[in-house]
Amino acid sequence: MITNDKGIVAFKHEILEDVARLAWKGELTADSKDQLVYELIPGPKAMWRCCVYKEREIVRQRIKLACEQSPDGRHTKSDNVIQVIEAACEECPLSSYTVTDNCRLCIGKACLNSCRFGAISIGANRSYIDPTKCKECGKCAEACPYGAIAHLVRPCKKACPVGAITYDEYGVCEIDDSKCISCGHCIHTCPFGAIGSKTYLVNIIEDILAGKEVYAMCAPATEGQFGPDISMASIRAALKKIGFADMIEVGLGADMTAAYEAEEWAEARKEGKKMTTSCCPAFIQMLRKHFPKQFVENMSQTVSPMCAVSRYLKYLHPDCVTVFIGPCIAKKTEAADKSVPGNADYAITYGEFTSLLNSKDVELEPMEDDSQAASIHGKRFASSGGVANAVMEVMRERGEDTEGIKLRQAAGGIDCRTALQLIKLGRLPEDFVEGMICPSGCVGGPSKHVAETELTKARENLLKKADGRKVLENLQNYPMGKFSMKRDGSME
Repeated sequence: MITNDKGIVAFKHEILEDVARLAWKGELTADSKDQLVYELIPGPKAMWRCCVYKEREIVRQRIKLACEQSPDGRHTKSDNVIQVIEAACEECPLSSYTVTDNCRLCIGKACLNSCRFGAISIGANRSYIDPTKCKECGKCAEACPYGAIAHLVRPCKKACPVGAITYDEYGVCEIDDSKCISCGHCIHTCPFGAIGSKTYLVNIIEDILAGKEVYAMCAPATEGQFGPDISMASIRAALKKIGFADMIEVGLGADMTAAYEAEEWAEARKEGKKMTTSCCPAFIQMLRKHFPKQFVENMSQTVSPMCAVSRYLKYLHPDCVTVFIGPCIAKKTEAADKSVPGNADYAITYGEFTSLLNSKDVELEPMEDDSQAASIHGKRFASSGGVANAVMEVMRERGEDTEGIKLRQAAGGIDCRTALQLIKLGRLPEDFVEGMICPSGCVGGPSKHVAETELTKARENLLKKADGRKVLENLQNYPMGKFSMKRDGSME
């Protein structure tokens, strides 16, 4: 069952596919899960880890994640969609400071003299740092005249833009839920695949089998992810084959969001008030958890495009189930936030979407798309600058003067934190901030399907086929005013 590509991502998706196949058959039981573990890791020889027993344990925990469950472990369970598989994390080095071959065993012993915790001893060939005593203060590295002490920052910690990752006494990763913004950057930087996210494929399959109306909502970043010939129509056809009622492109929701944020921006401009966008869920989590005052005072109260389309669908089909498909891990957290009424029921990534198709042996096929639902401005929401440009477009369509408006396109965790800190200090020179935690915007999300260089060319090939309809012109075809575009669900 294991393919020639034994990479972490491929193996994770293979597990998802196998779990989904069992769910479609109604055979997802404790016994079938246990049997799947042995089918995936037959033994007797280990393929990646020290032994087949550790490999089987990791697969067991991945199956739990695939069923929306937290993996087993020593730490207190949380509702965070991002979880640590402890058995996989144990391979990382315990010490973040290590002595390299550049050590000259110099007479001065600057490293030894600088350490206040007795963590350094002198060996036969080099100094040695005892990881159980080291407090990671870095004084030894600063003191070494040869630069022989290296600071090894684990990939997961390095990728986290908000300092949410620490380690327990055994070196196992711990995620601080009070800081985590669910951006998912740690997941794809871990070389051991020790960090993963809960998956909702089983829930979706059960809803389809139960006869519910299940609608897919594809992110604006979707076009180009599966090649230059796979259009939104291609994806819609594939989804219908596996039981979805239909698919709506979230670019339509982007038009909706742009229209309502334009009204907010215009009002804020009159008041001389700074404002941030509300589309990126990881950026919203950064605001909520790290800049709570700015979350209340400066964030747009318009819902995200995902939520807008979900509310539109639930207005038309009150009992329907809505599923977002995109490159974003944080969308899972947004969908799980039931304090925002009418939001998506589930969110899945492109990899999970592919596993879902594979579980029914359905392939994406080239198809001409004649059912454009979004303006080109809504379709470009996924790229850095796309949100701000769409809002400015609406303001111009409304006949408002946009001359002199200053925009800040914050892309990436550091840039977003900087912009928010400037707002907090009252020193932001721009009027409005477009915040996206991923450096290139949603198209560069942690769960993108292809590399950005490959994606860009395919995406432009598809977007150039879109017509030139205006945002407000497009929205005249939809029952705006029949559902709320505010986060609290009010109709004011």
